[in-house]
Amino acid sequence: MRLEDLQRFAELGVATVYEASGRQGLVDLPLHPLTPGSRVAGPARTVLCAQGDNLMVHAVMAVAQPGEVLVIAMPEAQPVALVGELLATQALRRGVAGMLIDAAVRDAEELGRMGLPIWARYIRARGAERKTLGRLGVPLTLGGTTIHNGDIVVLDADGAVVVAAQRAEEVLQAAQARAQREAGLREQFAAGVLSIDLYGLRPQVEEELSRAMGAKEG
Repeated sequence: MRLEDLQRFAELGVATVYEASGRQGLVDLPLHPLTPGSRVAGPARTVLCAQGDNLMVHAVMAVAQPGEVLVIAMPEAQPVALVGELLATQALRRGVAGMLIDAAVRDAEELGRMGLPIWARYIRARGAERKTLGRLGVPLTLGGTTIHNGDIVVLDADGAVVVAAQRAEEVLQAAQARAQREAGLREQFAAGVLSIDLYGLRPQVEEELSRAMGAKEG
């Protein structure tokens, strides 16, 4: 996918892409954005670590490509720091676009100052071992969504959503169309139009509105 298309995915954001994809691909996890205000989109490079071990995070630095989003997990999520400042420094040098980590990070203040977009499930000082082989490039399931190498990962303050590589162009077009529709709606709402009228919802709530107005008058 072209760089400008990835940039457009990032601009559109998680919520719009999620809705435009038919509400598919949401990574339904509580995530900490280490660099507030950052947003990114890029092809996934998946990293399956052994439990409590980050040997494969060190390994992936040898093959990571510019613009990729490293997606890092263990067989079971636990608050063990798989990434800290030193690994993030290597990722930044490799041109990695961001990281999505279903585990912990540490050196949180330093990571925030580095400017590398990182989303992690936990922030903990507990360190990992570097002893046990894992796998690179295998499918990972995070927050109910399976992520394959090359799938498009979109990250912002709302969390993360994944678009299957084969659907990327279709979803991007749908997301752009949705953004245009929302721009029109925003203008109407700013002008005083109510969503219950525009969406035809008033009949569903009319009884409750009447009751609320009656209570106010009483």
